[in-house]
Amino acid sequence: MITFPQLRLFIRLSRPLFLLGGVLLYALGAAIANFLGRPFHPALYLVGQVLVTLLQLMTHYLNEYYDSDADQENTSRTWLTGGSGAIGPESLPKSVAIYAAVLTLALAATISTAALITGAFPLLVWPVLLLGFLGAFFYSTPPLRLVSTGYGELTAALVVAGLTPTLAYVLQTGELHRLLLMSTTPLVALSFAMIIVFELPDYATDLKHGKQTLMVRLGWSAAMRAHDIAIVFALISFAIAFSLGLPSRVSLSALIVLPLAAAQMWQLNRIRKGYPTKWTSLTFSALGLFVIAAYLQLAGYLLT
Repeated sequence: MITFPQLRLFIRLSRPLFLLGGVLLYALGAAIANFLGRPFHPALYLVGQVLVTLLQLMTHYLNEYYDSDADQENTSRTWLTGGSGAIGPESLPKSVAIYAAVLTLALAATISTAALITGAFPLLVWPVLLLGFLGAFFYSTPPLRLVSTGYGELTAALVVAGLTPTLAYVLQTGELHRLLLMSTTPLVALSFAMIIVFELPDYATDLKHGKQTLMVRLGWSAAMRAHDIAIVFALISFAIAFSLGLPSRVSLSALIVLPLAAAQMWQLNRIRKGYPTKWTSLTFSALGLFVIAAYLQLAGYLLT
């Protein structure tokens, strides 16, 4: 019999806040298709969203399973970093995470197989879906375990901010469009910067357990410089996209997030200089920068 505290822990294990990000980015891809005047297919949209959410859940569960030992020792855990805190001696057993990962993977595989047999998806969907699955599955899972290679951060940014909107767009249209690249490039860079910030509170624990994240491989100072470069790259790519025809209401998001981006770079510069920081507020501000940029793009396409 599942108790209410166990259910609450399982919900925490599933990281629902991050699932909302998948909903937002998936909607962006469909909004681009709508902006270009393509017909909307609600059934395909819903099936695609279910697949995105299942792959997100699989990633969360696998990450919790393979990082559980290190996460339990993390004394700097925030709402967004250091694992969910749902696995431990007085919480859920580690096996729950792997069982949940297998279940979500099986559900995603069943839906994908049914779509393949019926020919429900456009052909271009399959390479996008495959790339998304490979990036999500091997982010934490051996033997690749991308999170410990120095490539996990970029892979996660590409899958979340790049392939998720692309999947939605391709499901609706069956093709690619330059607006996808123009819209997702700055978001990938902002997502990468956000992940760098998320790794800051976990640095000591990751170092102790030999988890070779980009932060550990580069060191604090160099990784924070990579964060700043990603922020600047995102703003420059917004400007280039506008010059190449990105709708003005979509480009406006860059002007709105500019003060937030500058504030985040300032915060990290203070950390480099040795000033104390509040990890929770820092990680939420990094998340807010990325989410606001994505939301403003979505609103821009819907209102244009």
